[in-house]
Amino acid sequence: MRTLIKRSVLVAAVVGGLTLALAVPASAHVTVNPSTATPGGYAKVTFRVPTESDTASTTKVEVNLPADKPVASVSIKPVQGWTAVAVKSKLATPIKAHDTEITEAVSKITWTADANAAVKPGQFQEFDVSLGPLPDSGQMVFKTLQTYSDGSIVRWIDEPTTDGSEAEHPAPVLKLAAATAPAAAAPAPAESAGESSDGPDAYGIAGLVAGLIALVLALFAVWRAGRRAGPASPAASDKEKVSAGKA
Repeated sequence: MRTLIKRSVLVAAVVGGLTLALAVPASAHVTVNPSTATPGGYAKVTFRVPTESDTASTTKVEVNLPADKPVASVSIKPVQGWTAVAVKSKLATPIKAHDTEITEAVSKITWTADANAAVKPGQFQEFDVSLGPLPDSGQMVFKTLQTYSDGSIVRWIDEPTTDGSEAEHPAPVLKLAAATAPAAAAPAPAESAGESSDGPDAYGIAGLVAGLIALVLALFAVWRAGRRAGPASPAASDKEKVSAGKA
């Protein structure tokens, strides 16, 4: 029985480790949510910043808006314990918004944490920004710098690769795609527009499925071992009684 318990504990530990290994990597990057928006309109986007370090906290986040796709209006939602500063730059080519020519636009937003507001290891913080009107097509790449309390800086500045593979330090990307009417027979979307495809959903589901399969196999193994180690058959018991009587 002790052997069966030890085996069950070992299986549970393996399942838990497998689930975490599958679920954690996808949530480590700085992302922008949602990952798509409608060209020409306004959108509220959220920059989600997790702290990857085990020993240092995130104290500053710098998001650079793409110079080739400027937006006329940028509004920042206050975050308790953080100070936000928006920097404007002159545009090489003026843009128009509401029949007004815009010659400068926000090019960088920096959030700096107060003494007690830093993002500790194992935690994340979200920063909301309203943008618009959005460019007509393409995508907006927000190169981001994440500063830690130990002075180290992680540069999330790698642009999307052409072969579809993930870069080592990918920059948050907002894809601009015209809204299309869903087909009549199309099923409802499984996730809300506010969730990024870069989130841990796929990994989490895979880990959960793997965990359930391993758990079922473990229970089956325990059941089979219990049957093999069960009480002796009635025939065997009768033989033992006869032998005892002869003795």
